[in-house]
Amino acid sequence: MTKIKLCGLTSLNDIHYANEAMPDYIGFVFAKSKRQIDFQTAAYFKQNLSPDIKAAGVFVNEDMAFIKQLCDENIIDMVQLHGDEDGKYLSQLKQLIDQPIIKAIRIENRFGKLQSDADYILFDTFHKNMYGGSGESFDWNLIAGFPIPFFLAGGLNITNIEKAVRLTKPFCVDVSSGVETNGTKDLYKMLEIVKKVRSIKKSEKSN
Repeated sequence: MTKIKLCGLTSLNDIHYANEAMPDYIGFVFAKSKRQIDFQTAAYFKQNLSPDIKAAGVFVNEDMAFIKQLCDENIIDMVQLHGDEDGKYLSQLKQLIDQPIIKAIRIENRFGKLQSDADYILFDTFHKNMYGGSGESFDWNLIAGFPIPFFLAGGLNITNIEKAVRLTKPFCVDVSSGVETNGTKDLYKMLEIVKKVRSIKKSEKSN
């Protein structure tokens, strides 16, 4: 039963599109990027977002006080960390908030034993100059059979999403540029990818 997250919403139109597509999660990017939004914008978007959709905040080496404020005011329901946050950072943050924490791991080669105090791992594509959002996929065989529930990100779109889900069996797929046209969220692509992922659920259940 793969869930779906549509990340990097930057306009009220994007929120309306999400309310129509109804993914399980959406993402507000607070880290430096072309999709970055600020506190006030996120608060406004959350007010207009369906209560049935959970919002994740995406951060890179962020001040914990800012994350706590967003959580305390119910602007975000989950915290997604894409930077160099270590075990000490995660432990301290968990003392400040009750919301689930997702820790991104950028994949370049097959890894050994993986330990994390986060509630979920997110696998993304390694890029030496970026913490995420490259729009490029990685070799999914490197994580096939991973035993702990995880989010899968990196270059996912309507043409490869089914293969990614069937091979890696993620808890959730995380899509951003794959539902955009010319850098802007595309309602048709959002509707189609949510439909596609949920059709994979149904076919897996019936087999």
